[in-house]
Amino acid sequence: MPVVLENLGKRFGDGAPVLDDVNATIAKGEFVALLGASGCGKSTLLNIMAGLEKPTSGALEVPSDGAAFMFQDASLFPWLTARGNIELALQLADKSSTKAGRRDRANELLELVHLGGAGDKRPHELSGGMRQRVALARSLAQDRQLLLMDEPFAALDAITRDLLHDELERIWKETGRTIVFVTHNVREAVRLGQRVLLLSSRPGRVVAEWDVTEEHRTDAGHAGELTGVITRRLREEIRRHAK
Repeated sequence: MPVVLENLGKRFGDGAPVLDDVNATIAKGEFVALLGASGCGKSTLLNIMAGLEKPTSGALEVPSDGAAFMFQDASLFPWLTARGNIELALQLADKSSTKAGRRDRANELLELVHLGGAGDKRPHELSGGMRQRVALARSLAQDRQLLLMDEPFAALDAITRDLLHDELERIWKETGRTIVFVTHNVREAVRLGQRVLLLSSRPGRVVAEWDVTEEHRTDAGHAGELTGVITRRLREEIRRHAK
């Protein structure tokens, strides 16, 4: 089913609204990048979609099985191996699963993220990019149609980030997940999203959106043009907030 946000609003206590009148529809299997200035409510919106926060107004529809969540920090349990971290997620998702079944499925997921030989390594033995791959495999282990990603590659170096962009695109195409990817990086949004949604500065609401075509994906010139258009619009929002 699609993800539907209707007139969604959120405020904490008596403070000013963080989100106000957010409207968006995300189709099943679509990859949407959510872009905005720092503090515009991107993460709060993701938390609402994940069921971690409740909106104070409006309504939303998400798949009945909820959402898997991937954070900026891999947050792996240091005493467990890469495989063990994934097996734990599988156990929490399905209490009736067997130990052997969880191990087999964890190995499949490690292969999916190209870490088939790293299952016995603990987090401190893995690079930052490898830890994020384990975190992605752990998110996929929850077997939810909707995957929410909150700036998962922001702390990585540029080369590792580009490699993981390729991996994420491949996995998205293989699994058919619906992905909402929060970022403050316009280039990353254009590189990954089929659509880019821009949130205004507080209160956050969807003020612009762009379709990312196959031409943008295959032609660096067209991608650069779109990146420039979105960057200028983002700067307008930042300037508006600074006044």
